[in-house]
Amino acid sequence: MKSRTWLVIPAVAALLSAACQSAQTQPVQRPQVVAVPQEEVPQPTVSGYPAQGDTTPPMQAPAPEPGTGSKRLSYNSCNVEGPYVALTFDDGPHATLTPKLLDILKEKGVKATFFVLGQCVNANPEVLQRAAAEGHEIGNHSWDHKSFSKGGGAGVAAQVNQANAAIEAAIGKKPTIVRPPYGATNATITKRLNEEFGMKVIMWDVDPLDWKVRNAAHVKEEIVKRAKPGSIILSHDIHPTTVAAMAETIDALKEKGFQFVTVSELLAMDRPLTAAATPTSPPAVAPAPVTR
Repeated sequence: MKSRTWLVIPAVAALLSAACQSAQTQPVQRPQVVAVPQEEVPQPTVSGYPAQGDTTPPMQAPAPEPGTGSKRLSYNSCNVEGPYVALTFDDGPHATLTPKLLDILKEKGVKATFFVLGQCVNANPEVLQRAAAEGHEIGNHSWDHKSFSKGGGAGVAAQVNQANAAIEAAIGKKPTIVRPPYGATNATITKRLNEEFGMKVIMWDVDPLDWKVRNAAHVKEEIVKRAKPGSIILSHDIHPTTVAAMAETIDALKEKGFQFVTVSELLAMDRPLTAAATPTSPPAVAPAPVTR
């Protein structure tokens, strides 16, 4: 019996590591969904991801909520003075792709925010340690990407606590921001994440659908076209096409006058909207032609 047990343990560990290291073998499809009714959230498989071939249509993200400074519990974007945006990357750290992305960010002098899965942190702690050491912000994206809206109170607590523990073990501190898997949350969950866990809920207002359209030119075009001051840009560092798009995407955004900050830095700039306020327009810099 003991010999069989010792044979099973390495096999399980190898499977867990492979799940976090291969963007090709793990069918990741995440609908663009925010605060949707429970029955509309796609059912996760045992690994936390939608089943292969899931045809659930993407949902539309809501308009950013009004800025009310530190009282806000969740953010789709921020109302800021100046051309600041936050690049965010979900579902890592990936053993090989995240380091490639970190190389690009370092070369470009850009700080980003990584919303990581606890199980992938355990599989690749050294990658997360490098990201933190190079000044990037680390956020919680659950333990294994199970929907918060389907887990019940105990399920949400387990997902958040396990991921926080993995992150703290790797980099020495817990995150203060969280992105619910699939963007699936509601007022009760958001309030609890803020009050019980002390975490702001971070959504997005720019989604290039890189989880669906695996094409670097498409990812770049969508981000550059949709970004505006205060934007929180969603991407995934587990897809080779996304990582391949980032160098030119960053260059194109810089040519339009944008500057890059972490999510918490962007939140610190957030200002209340006034009655006379109008939607923020792109920076007053003549954009250079964007080539694919």
